[in-house]
Amino acid sequence: MDALTHAVEAYIGRSNTDETRKYSREAVSLIFENLYEAYSNGTNLKARRNMQRASYLAGMAFTRAYVGYAHAIAHTLGGFYSFPHGLANAIILPYVLEYFGESAHKPLAELADLAGLGQANDTDAQKAAKFIDAIKKLNESMKIPKKVRGIVDSDIPVMIKRALEEANPLYPVPQIWSKEDMQNLYQMIKE
Repeated sequence: MDALTHAVEAYIGRSNTDETRKYSREAVSLIFENLYEAYSNGTNLKARRNMQRASYLAGMAFTRAYVGYAHAIAHTLGGFYSFPHGLANAIILPYVLEYFGESAHKPLAELADLAGLGQANDTDAQKAAKFIDAIKKLNESMKIPKKVRGIVDSDIPVMIKRALEEANPLYPVPQIWSKEDMQNLYQMIKE
């Protein structure tokens, strides 16, 4: 799920290139085709190889095009609570993508089409929603929780400050968020 977050955040960001978009698209396709099989059947070497390639491609994409708020928030959870990075990204990614709203609909719609989730007559918003729902279903199929347990309210202001310092201006996100936006996100992900 960390590789998916790398690929998606690189793809929807504003500093991608033709090359990073290509890497992201291939990574997303491979992940949707192979992740659950690799997870549920560790002996499926083809699925595991495809996931290794997806992870590599997603890494190539984000190394040049960067990541976004899901990673900035995940890093604070790791720093404060030693929360596993990939798990944090898996939980956070759908919330971040929904919160971006219209600013991320077009690239998410493209990824939905790539993953075979959109219909020809769907709007970009509908396709984006289907893509986000598919991420949620993938999380659910692997028993990934919907919320982060253990966030302490008194830590949130410092985490917001650190996440914003990391993300702004470094990450070329589809939409710049304020402290209030980040507060909303931490409240959404908190159990």
